[in-house]
Amino acid sequence: MNTRLIALDLDGTLLDSRKCLPDRNRKALEACIARGIYVVPCTGRIAVGIPEEVRKIPGIRYGITVNGGVLVDMQENKVLDEKLLSPITAVEIYEMINEYHVMCDAYIQGEGFSERYCFEHMDEYAIPDVVQELVRKTRVPVDNVKEYIRERNSMVDKLNLFFDDQKERAQVRRLLEDRGDVLVSSSFSYNLEINGPGASKGDGILRLAQILGVKPEETMAFGDGENDLSMIERAGITIAMENGEALLKEKADYIAPSNDDAGVGQMLEKLILSC
Repeated sequence: MNTRLIALDLDGTLLDSRKCLPDRNRKALEACIARGIYVVPCTGRIAVGIPEEVRKIPGIRYGITVNGGVLVDMQENKVLDEKLLSPITAVEIYEMINEYHVMCDAYIQGEGFSERYCFEHMDEYAIPDVVQELVRKTRVPVDNVKEYIRERNSMVDKLNLFFDDQKERAQVRRLLEDRGDVLVSSSFSYNLEINGPGASKGDGILRLAQILGVKPEETMAFGDGENDLSMIERAGITIAMENGEALLKEKADYIAPSNDDAGVGQMLEKLILSC
C-alpha cells in the first residue's frame, strides 16, 4: 500500500468525544510522518480551530479547512487554494433564513464571526457544551453578522447554521439545496454547513494532492460524518469510523474502531505501520 497523504477529519474521527487527541492516534501520526507521509487535518473548522495538540505535531504542515473551501500551509500561514462564497450569496442566505430560529456564523479570511446575541445564548440553539466551548474559542461576536459581511465585502469561507428544531433544519436545507449555487452538508445532527461551488473535502484532498505532487490513488481518508462523504468517495483508500454515518460505512474500504477507541491509530498501525 503506497500511501503518501493521509487526510483526517477531526470531530468524531481523530478526536475523541471530549475533543481530545488520544495518545495512540498521536503516536501513529508521528510514525507515519517519520515515513515521509503527509498527515493533513481535513475539517469543517477554520485553521485556528484545529486543536493545538494536532497543529503542533512536528511535520503537520498543511490543512484542508472549512470542508475543502480553503487549503492552507499552516507553517507559512499561507492560503494555497480556495473555493469561497461571494458576499452577495452569503447575505442572500442570511435574508432567506431570517424567519427561522437559527444561529448563523460566518467564516471570513480564516476568522469566525457570531451574532452577539446568539453567542451569548447558545443554549437556545441546542448546542452541546463541548461545542459551545469550541465556538467561544473560535468566534468573534459582532452585533449583526449580515451587516458585517456587507461592510467587509469579502469572500466568505463558509456559513455554519445551528438549529434547535429539526423540522426547521430540514426546511432550510431544502431551500438551500434548491438554490443550486451552494454546497450543503453537516457535521452534526443539529447543524448545516454552506460552502461555495467546488468546496468539498473530497475535492480538497485531490487539489492538495496535486499541489504536493501526490497521485489520487496515493491518498487515504478517514471520516465519520456527512461532510466526509465526498472524501470517502474520492480518496484512494477510505476508512469510515465505527461511530460514523451508515452511508459512509457502506462506501468505505475499511471500518475503523470508534473515535473513543483510538480507531485512527489502530487502523494506521494495521494498514501502514505494520507493513
